Amino acid sequence: MSSLFIPSGAPSVWRFPPLHWVLAALGLAATIATFYSGLSFMVVSWGQVEEYSYGYFVPAITAFLIWQRSDRLREMELQGSWTGIALVLLALVMGVVGEFSAVRLFSQYGFVVALFGLSVCCIGWRGTRVIAVPLAFLFFMIPLPQFLLRELSQSLQLLSSQMGVALIRAFGISVFLEGNVIDLGSFKLQVVDACSGLRYLFPLMVLGLLAAYFFQAPWWKRALVVVSTVPLTIVINSLRIGLIGVTVEYWGPTMAEGLLHDFEGWFMFMICLALLVAEMALLARFSSHGRPLREVFGLEYPDPPPKGASVQYRAFSAPLATGALLLAAAGATLLLSPVRDQVKPVRTPFAMFPMQFDGWTGRPDHIDRDILAWLAVDDHVIANYSRGTEPWVNFYSAYYATQSGGQSAHSPRTCIPGGGWAITQMAVTEVPLPPPAGMTSLAVNRAVIQKGEHRQLVYYWFNQRGRMLTDELEVKWFILKDGITRSRSDGALIRLVTPIARGEDIALADRRLTGFTATLLPRLKQHIPD
Repeated sequence: MSSLFIPSGAPSVWRFPPLHWVLAALGLAATIATFYSGLSFMVVSWGQVEEYSYGYFVPAITAFLIWQRSDRLREMELQGSWTGIALVLLALVMGVVGEFSAVRLFSQYGFVVALFGLSVCCIGWRGTRVIAVPLAFLFFMIPLPQFLLRELSQSLQLLSSQMGVALIRAFGISVFLEGNVIDLGSFKLQVVDACSGLRYLFPLMVLGLLAAYFFQAPWWKRALVVVSTVPLTIVINSLRIGLIGVTVEYWGPTMAEGLLHDFEGWFMFMICLALLVAEMALLARFSSHGRPLREVFGLEYPDPPPKGASVQYRAFSAPLATGALLLAAAGATLLLSPVRDQVKPVRTPFAMFPMQFDGWTGRPDHIDRDILAWLAVDDHVIANYSRGTEPWVNFYSAYYATQSGGQSAHSPRTCIPGGGWAITQMAVTEVPLPPPAGMTSLAVNRAVIQKGEHRQLVYYWFNQRGRMLTDELEVKWFILKDGITRSRSDGALIRLVTPIARGEDIALADRRLTGFTATLLPRLKQHIPD
């Protein structure tokens, strides 16, 4: 149906009728309402975690990229597809899992899946393919789980520290590296989370994807632009750490503090961008056509409708109406239903953990405030226990009242190298327990670590609502499962460390930790609920 008479042969412009726009607006509002709890948590993360501060711009960029493709959509008649309902239903299942488990990542990804489903319901697969990349760009606004962010940050800290120290030594400066601590003799530099490079990496990956999107080149060159952001970030961040070490050596510790330190970070990020542009220029120049960058890179704006074009209105989309009503019903149900809070069982604080039991005498130890803030623990205890002439045993436990938001026990497997220790042995072993313990043995992660000539034996395991686990992935699975079935995600890490004296039989160290474990377990029950 045409809104005016145009001679035959004139080009057509396809538009949605007003009711279609009402349904699309209803579907979008219903999608936001359905996944509101996950989205609100995501926005809070943008403001609190600097690595994700770019997230505010992602929805606006997506909207611009979709508008940029609007001229192509106007040329197609397009019809909604009922297969989009399958995506909407999948998104709703993800939202339900996210609500009942309180693992908000499911709701956040479900939101993007729901938008894909509505798009298919509205303009079919043919139209959705036109805007698939802009819609997929929304995945970049979703924060990584906290435990994965910590693992990645720790790895990058160690790598950047090693490369930075190599640069410092290239200047003839004597320096010692212990984990992520750079010792210059007169001053120590600690490569913390803020210096891991993630604050460069995530925004640069987003910009790299955008650059590849606008880069008119073969697919492999576009992929190379995106992939290269990772080594580029690592190298530039290591260069920054190395230069800070050099300047501190010659001009003092003020070179690593305050406004100057922040300016160095901003300046290095600008260098990353410049190198990314230079990379695209080289890829464009060294090709069969040898074109300059300005000819193969740039923003394109949608062409205006051709003059004299006939206006055609698309048919009513029943799939879109169905998808919008499904999401509206789900959103109303979730918004009107009572809030499903996680159960936080009653427990005795670790502040009341005994410092004397079965001949062992403990002396409280401490963890720096910044490290505690990074670990995000709700309660913890750390103490050194001794008995007679036996070497000490360090006991540490971190308790989390809820682990659904991504915060969870930090695996010693990741943090041990950060202290400069190398893991020389790692295996799961069974620790025999006496009959009163309620079980015959306990599976623990057993590690032998070494720094120079010093060796230590480490036992650790995870107490997750009565389950004694050794595998980190298994811990994540039961957080999800118990969040749905029990409305609980509390849990704790227990770690024991004892030195292995020079010439001491390691079996004696095992016997020491085995005995301590047997007497410790009954005392943990009131502090770590089953």
